[in-house]
Amino acid sequence: MKFEKILTDGERILKQLSLKKAAHIALEQYMGLSDEETLLVISDYKTRDIGLALFEAGLNIADEAYYMEMMPRSVNGEEPPDVIARMMKEVDVVICPTIKSLTHTNARREASRLGVRIGTMPGITEDTMIRCLNADAYRIVELSNKVNRALADATEIRVETLLGTNLTIPVKGRKIFSSTGVIRNIGESGNLPSGEVYLSPWEGKTYGKVVFDASFSEIGMLDNPITIEIDKGYAEKISGKTEARELSRILNKVGNEARQVAEFGIGTNYQARICGDILEDEKVLGTIHVAFGNNVSMGGIISVPLHLDGIVLNPTVYVDGEMIIDNGNLLIK
Repeated sequence: MKFEKILTDGERILKQLSLKKAAHIALEQYMGLSDEETLLVISDYKTRDIGLALFEAGLNIADEAYYMEMMPRSVNGEEPPDVIARMMKEVDVVICPTIKSLTHTNARREASRLGVRIGTMPGITEDTMIRCLNADAYRIVELSNKVNRALADATEIRVETLLGTNLTIPVKGRKIFSSTGVIRNIGESGNLPSGEVYLSPWEGKTYGKVVFDASFSEIGMLDNPITIEIDKGYAEKISGKTEARELSRILNKVGNEARQVAEFGIGTNYQARICGDILEDEKVLGTIHVAFGNNVSMGGIISVPLHLDGIVLNPTVYVDGEMIIDNGNLLIK
């Protein structure tokens, strides 16, 4: 019994050291924080340990570092308190380890417009941070660039899976975004850790069926698939078991506009694993994700206080008829 207690304490200490190392890597290598810049860490009590690890790392790097903690938001995309939104505009770098995402908020967009670099970490766990921030950033950049080039100038994306997904996504002229987690330029923002290429499909035009079999925002890991039938860009029918009913409840609470297809993305992080946290799940190499709700931050026009992503395993993806992913395997050379 005594040996087990010592072993547990040793593992805990090792994890704390690994978390501190990951926090330093996040700020220095990914965010490019310098000793001439100011840093704001935004957290909530559920992610306090990660927030304080980042704050401690920031004290050792930045000219000044600040830590602000808020009550957890109720949904992804809900605005932070006004005092935090104002503070976000007053620093050079903001990093947000929070339970719910601040990515699709006016506070984030307004700070970015002023040139603030912002890394959002919705739902971040210690395991995700330690695992994914030890990935080779240059390899993630390379994979993301390859996928970005494959989607460039695309007219239509089609996704199929053995579970029944058959989705057609019109995208001609839409901007392609590469989120690598490397956020070093003025006004840049993105997830950290990251590794995805994404876009906002044309509103009102996506159609077909998508079967989510990995995880979903606000729900976590899926024991049962969620099937969504989409017509004219809207989730018209959601079927499945408990998870499907929960998703319907969340969307209905916001309103019909939250049922619009907001995003299509492809994961490009080779270190990421499906774990039930959407921050990491949507980055898993060879998966795709489809989101519903807000897409203003990615060039769309859907402005609702919600953004929910669902993950699909082992997809086959065609871009204008050319296969780029075969049953989860990236074919791009």
